[in-house]
Amino acid sequence: MIKNWVIKEIDEDIVVKLAKDLNVSEIIAHLLVLRGINSFDQAKKFFRPKLSDLHDPFLMKNMFSAIQRIDEAINNKEKILVYGDYDVDGTTAVSMMYQFLNTQTSQIEYYIPCRYKEGYGISFEGIDYAYNNSFSLIIALDCGIRANKQIDYANNKRIDFIICDHHTPSNQIPSAHSILNPKQVDCQYPYKDLSGCGVGFKLIQAYCLQKKLPLEEAYIFLDLLTISIGADIVPIDGENRVLAFYGLQKINSNPSVGVKALITHALKSKDIKMSDIIFGISPRINAAGRIDQAKKAVDLLVEQDYIKANLFVDAIEKNNETRKELDKKITIEASAKVDNNKKSIVVYSNKWHKGVVGIVASRIVEKFYKPTIVLVEQDGILVGSARSVNKFDVYQAINKCSSLLEKFGGHKYAAGLSLKKENINLFINAFEDTVCSMIQPHHLQPNLYIDMQIKPTNINQKLFRIIQQFAPFGPTNMNPTFTSKKVFDSGNAKQVGQDKAHLKLEIITDEKPISAIGFGLGSKIEKTLNKKEIDICYSVEENEWNGNKKIQLLIKDIK
Repeated sequence: MIKNWVIKEIDEDIVVKLAKDLNVSEIIAHLLVLRGINSFDQAKKFFRPKLSDLHDPFLMKNMFSAIQRIDEAINNKEKILVYGDYDVDGTTAVSMMYQFLNTQTSQIEYYIPCRYKEGYGISFEGIDYAYNNSFSLIIALDCGIRANKQIDYANNKRIDFIICDHHTPSNQIPSAHSILNPKQVDCQYPYKDLSGCGVGFKLIQAYCLQKKLPLEEAYIFLDLLTISIGADIVPIDGENRVLAFYGLQKINSNPSVGVKALITHALKSKDIKMSDIIFGISPRINAAGRIDQAKKAVDLLVEQDYIKANLFVDAIEKNNETRKELDKKITIEASAKVDNNKKSIVVYSNKWHKGVVGIVASRIVEKFYKPTIVLVEQDGILVGSARSVNKFDVYQAINKCSSLLEKFGGHKYAAGLSLKKENINLFINAFEDTVCSMIQPHHLQPNLYIDMQIKPTNINQKLFRIIQQFAPFGPTNMNPTFTSKKVFDSGNAKQVGQDKAHLKLEIITDEKPISAIGFGLGSKIEKTLNKKEIDICYSVEENEWNGNKKIQLLIKDIK
């Protein structure tokens, strides 16, 4: 698929001034300005984030009432149920909140809904469980902002809810005791992009401040919070950057027992980065809920005995292997159902595994690059996930078809939904009509965003070391991407890997050649032969082999 290269625009006068003020190269200044950093003080906060930079949690709407209700429950020895979604954000949030409140009261339990029996979010079954077991307060994490009917049901049973969510609210807010969500239109909290676990963390932070507990009792959970930030693909700026910066330090120095067991099994690297969380840790935590019960992920993350934690990890590893097999099989089957004449994709089957439809939807988007919904049928109800393309708001598209749905929720680029099977054809047509009315040509071509154009001779160890200080990387602060024009390979280009899928190059410079690897770019070898001039798009990384480290270009595209 042809990608549209977009070099970000910038005011070079600001770059020159910042380079002088900071005594850095214009390349570094350029990268900083692109990230909204225009002054010495902003650069200091960026490179030296402090936990004292975190916002006052009581700026979040309803924080006082939430703390009062928890305090009341603890003082009256009420039973508290910590309830969360079955994805990484939800399970880390539940693990964090349960462990913290367990230091304040013994009248506490956690609950994760079954993906297959209860579905996404707050379930009636979960409320019945609370009622039948005499819980009078439920703290819901990473879900609940659209659970109007469920909250009314709980109110009738005299069960109070505190909702800690970060998903987009609808016009009608649930009648919960307290709702913490910075995306509420009348919430004055300065930072809007917390993860669900992040909202829960602010509640813990507020409780510590209110009860004059050491804030270290909140910071001990920064490893779990950072895993949620990486897994939920929230922006790595503002407060999230501070939290992730210190969370990665904790993961690398003193992780909780469950996280340590995961790292030992999943990762070879000694220096854990955000990419390791996204591609190594998160899929394994998710696999528990996709294949088995997500409660087992919480069991792992709250475990204090390392031997027992390893047993939990062994089971999760098996879940992850099963997930991989199903992912591959269902992606092939779903791809065969795609109608290439449409601008949207909606595919479904009663044979697919519900736990992997979100992953499959992402794979279908990668392959066909259209707004995609993948559904699985169970007892006459179709349940599944939506994924989107470049700057297209799939959540709004689904919202316009909501009269045909049982329920839905999510973000601009990802959503979950369910509908009766009898409505599927009407929905397919309505979604296609909606997408056709909203989508523009630029939505259907992936953009490859480039920070700036440089020469290969600009690349050295000093530049690499400073770029590493931009970490942790993620949305709004991605690992810098560069382009270099009219370069050529030494003549040793070759296809490597299984099925020769990858491309290994050696880019010639005025000094010594620079090694380069392009994953998935093996088919582009013809562009590089006979020392043809090419334009490359890449990031700079360090490759370690047999204890030796050297600069390597990670090629993203070739023209």
